[in-house]
Amino acid sequence: MASPESSIVWLRDDLRIEDNPALSRAAGLGLPLTVVYILDEESEGLRPLGGAARWWLHHSLVSLSAALTEAGSALILRRGPAAQVLRSLAEETGARHVLWNRRYGGPERAVDAGVKDWAAENGIEAASFQANLLFEPWTVTTGSGGPYKVFTPFWRACTSSGEPRHPHERPDSLPAPARAGSKKHAMSEDLADWSLLPGSPDWSGGLADTWEPGEPGAHHRLEDFLDGPVLEYGTGRDVPGVEGTSRLSPHLRFGEISPFTVWHELRRRFPRQESADVGIFRSELGWREFCWQLLYVNPQLATRNYRPEFDRFEWQPLTRGELASWQQGHTGYPLVDAGMRQLWQTGWMHNRVRMAAASFLVKNLLADWRLGEAWFWDTLVDADAASNPANWQWVAGSGADASPYFRIFNPVTQSKKFDAEGRYLREFIPELAHLDLRSIHEPWKLPDTNGYPAPVVGLPESRERALATYRKLKDTLGVPAPD
Repeated sequence: MASPESSIVWLRDDLRIEDNPALSRAAGLGLPLTVVYILDEESEGLRPLGGAARWWLHHSLVSLSAALTEAGSALILRRGPAAQVLRSLAEETGARHVLWNRRYGGPERAVDAGVKDWAAENGIEAASFQANLLFEPWTVTTGSGGPYKVFTPFWRACTSSGEPRHPHERPDSLPAPARAGSKKHAMSEDLADWSLLPGSPDWSGGLADTWEPGEPGAHHRLEDFLDGPVLEYGTGRDVPGVEGTSRLSPHLRFGEISPFTVWHELRRRFPRQESADVGIFRSELGWREFCWQLLYVNPQLATRNYRPEFDRFEWQPLTRGELASWQQGHTGYPLVDAGMRQLWQTGWMHNRVRMAAASFLVKNLLADWRLGEAWFWDTLVDADAASNPANWQWVAGSGADASPYFRIFNPVTQSKKFDAEGRYLREFIPELAHLDLRSIHEPWKLPDTNGYPAPVVGLPESRERALATYRKLKDTLGVPAPD
């Protein structure tokens, strides 16, 4: 017989124990507890994880399982449509409480609403909590009650609405797992059977050398950042050859650390008036919030132009070779290629370089932004459903508060300005490492490039083609002309 009453905590993108409101509530109930992660790739509309994210998820679940065991609980792994899995698990364990932290994508909210309806029909408490956003989308609206379309007033409204709540303390212990019939507790699937890790070839060596997935790794990353780089973040964040960014993005994406923890740790470390650098970093948390509001209002952000007039934009089809040259870092432009190779080797790319690489694809090659979004979704360890498409649409000019289409990143100018000494280029393009400071940014001017490819497209010609295509859209639909 199952226990007469127990609780379930359903984890998703909140793979942590500290500042986990659903877990905190379960600890307070004191009932036998089943903590479950469901790999749901079957519910309607849910987007399967990309390869790099699957690698991260595997290791994050390993870390979380060890932490839950140490706290007196256990992590149960199940795979399938979440609503069906939860119903079965509740029957197995006699659960009368199902608790989770909220999600904000359209298909995810539909699944969660269905679970709440089922729970209400069966006398089960279903409770959700704010855990992964500082300001939930429906709480930040314009004077007319609609969503913000521009970041600056959005963030101003957020920060003027009051200080985000303080993080929940880490429970000293968690209730033991619920019994499932005659078994000690509900059976878990074997993580190895999920095949989240790459097979042959195993491309994950660089990821393993770069990252420490899991809650401890997230806190180590935050401590390292606050011990130094944050103090020069305003300038350091733009220099790809130095450790000037937080690299917290994958940890936030999987919820191994909460934005509330990051926010208040900044307050604790810098109790007096914040420097401009700390304020700039805090605003980056704001951009994450803004992207999630965009997705909340536009659930098809990864497939539809935010600005519908771009449905008429004449993106150009790429040959397989042209797309591969961009994906593999063989465009002939060192900054773009270094970024794409960094992405493949480490599952991450410096943000300044992301903008340059994305601009090159959608403006110089005139490729549909969705091609780039899909590649980043598969190869970034930090790709989430909001920031990835929102940022691609920002670069393409089709998004909210977007970069104007006529603002085209010149990869040579960007390289000379932000990697003047070529440190970043030499790290990821070893065939150019011997070149001097001038040549490394424009190797095509040399007679011998040591096997490095010639540019796939000329910058002046491709820029003019992009502008002409934009002007054609403007003439057809009345889009404001470039200055």
